[in-house]
Amino acid sequence: MAELRWHPLIKDWVMIAGNRQGRPQMPKDYCPFCPSFGNVPEYEVLKYDNDFPALSQNPPEPDDVANDFFKVRPSYGKCEVILYAPGHTTAVPELSDSHMKKLVDLWCERFTELSADEKIKYVFPFENRGDVVGVTMPHPHGQIYGYSVIPKKLELETQASREYYEEKGVCLFCDMLKHELEAEKRIIFKNEHFTVFLPFYCEYPYGVYIMSNSHKQYITQFTEEERMSLGLTIRDVVGMLDSLFDYKFPYMMCMHNAPVNSGDYSKDFHFHIEFFPPMRSADKQKFNASSETGAWACCNPTCPEETSKELRAAYAKYKESESKIQRV
Repeated sequence: MAELRWHPLIKDWVMIAGNRQGRPQMPKDYCPFCPSFGNVPEYEVLKYDNDFPALSQNPPEPDDVANDFFKVRPSYGKCEVILYAPGHTTAVPELSDSHMKKLVDLWCERFTELSADEKIKYVFPFENRGDVVGVTMPHPHGQIYGYSVIPKKLELETQASREYYEEKGVCLFCDMLKHELEAEKRIIFKNEHFTVFLPFYCEYPYGVYIMSNSHKQYITQFTEEERMSLGLTIRDVVGMLDSLFDYKFPYMMCMHNAPVNSGDYSKDFHFHIEFFPPMRSADKQKFNASSETGAWACCNPTCPEETSKELRAAYAKYKESESKIQRV
């Protein structure tokens, strides 16, 4: 069973992927992403097609369950794994400048390839890190999904940014960045091309954003210099989070590009990355309980202005220790 089913209460499609339930439990001494086991070739960074995809460019016919009320459609799309490095326990802060640039280049290459399929409407690179967010494979990797629909959150985000542009004549994200820079207190660090900050409305205690300083919609629009800077900025953010409590900090990293094959977003959308770390302290998890999950009424148990101070201190700590990191 693999199909999309319509959720009429929120006007969104839900992926039903019964094929993923049968995923085998990997032996403790085996990793399909390590070249030494023979499943993948030697590599620095690598695209790997997901063995148990929720979406496929050759999807099966939906089950015979539809009627005038229950709507289904094929689970069309693509699910890819992006392998960051061949080392099984290598962490992002341990990757060299050139390696991070190759990783960004691979994201761009796959974004271009998936966008070329006109049936795909949204390309979503992301990373899940840590047991707390359900990661079963510690080997450093992320994923890219190509959806045949624009997911609800991204639909809301693009609608809000378009409405803002139509009302004010400026990009919502550019205005947000301008006001955050003027306020200063939630800025963690910035460089020539990107700014890292806790947004005013931050939903998670350590939910930083990486926002492009230039108004661009897609990761593929960045210059070579900007691509290098993006890789190093991501590495600095991960290093900062790891320095916060001195362990590999779990997170969900979500790249927000404009939709593809869905019209012109050149004036009103702006590339950015959102982090969702599920910890609210060194040993306490922030759970999305009934209010957050059932009502979408987010509650941040910390004050962003205060948490920003913690993150700035963690960033300084990471930069001080950077010379001791053995990079590959």
